[in-house]
Amino acid sequence: MLDVTRLRVIDALARSGSVTAAAKELHYTQPTVSHHLARLEAETGAQLLQRAGRGVRLTPAGQLLASRAAEILGRIDAADAELSAHVGLSAGRVRVASFSSVIGSLIPRAVATLTAEHPGLRIGLTDTEPPEALELLRTGKIDVAIIFRYDDTEPEPPDVRLHPLLDDPLYLLSTSPGQTLSSLRDATWIAGCDRCRVHLLSLCAAAGFEPRIGYTSDDMVVMQALVVAGLGVTTSPGLALRAHRAEGIEATELPGSRQHIYAATYGEPPDPPATTALLAALAGAAASVRVES
Repeated sequence: MLDVTRLRVIDALARSGSVTAAAKELHYTQPTVSHHLARLEAETGAQLLQRAGRGVRLTPAGQLLASRAAEILGRIDAADAELSAHVGLSAGRVRVASFSSVIGSLIPRAVATLTAEHPGLRIGLTDTEPPEALELLRTGKIDVAIIFRYDDTEPEPPDVRLHPLLDDPLYLLSTSPGQTLSSLRDATWIAGCDRCRVHLLSLCAAAGFEPRIGYTSDDMVVMQALVVAGLGVTTSPGLALRAHRAEGIEATELPGSRQHIYAATYGEPPDPPATTALLAALAGAAASVRVES
């Protein structure tokens, strides 16, 4: 049976890149880290490390075990959080990762509701894009991932459950009213994360052209500043426009184009009480935004 302590060692080595850094992170001596790694090789019967100059690096087998170790350790930490939550929401914690437009709109409302109803509940927040949020969810580092997807987005990984929150319309941002995708075929485009970029390419392909992408940013303030300066055009979800709209921006809704926003959880139901409470607060925040729209 694999030892959890040794899994923590190989996980730290994979993330930090050296025995010295892993020892520092875990507050071990270097000989102790080396001992645990040697014992792990003996227990698994596989070569996990190989010499690389004065240091070591993981073999393919070591990389595989390190990846699994991250998931196992994450699930152990998540189980600890869930057990705390079952003692009572006053003693629990819940961790959420989301992207910026939701952090600037739904998250403050949901957290305010959760804090009012369960003042002892500890809430953690990470700002990141959907692929990274789903990886944090898979490895148990968060309890809920807020993600967006489009109709042409690849399916989420197995064991991820999606809880619909709302559909957010997409807008074309420029400095002139009444623009369309086709009218901007020769413009310079500003693109965001991979999911946004793939969808932008799909939209433009349907309009008969390939966009010339000159700038890359996921920061809506930066993207709008570039548009206002006349350096390019871009698309934006409605929630991002609610959170920030620069003077001079002209926004034209793209018919039939929506970001589908979900709260994602991992594994089979039921969810822990703290996670369930957060999902309910998010659903309430989404409902209030829909009413205001």
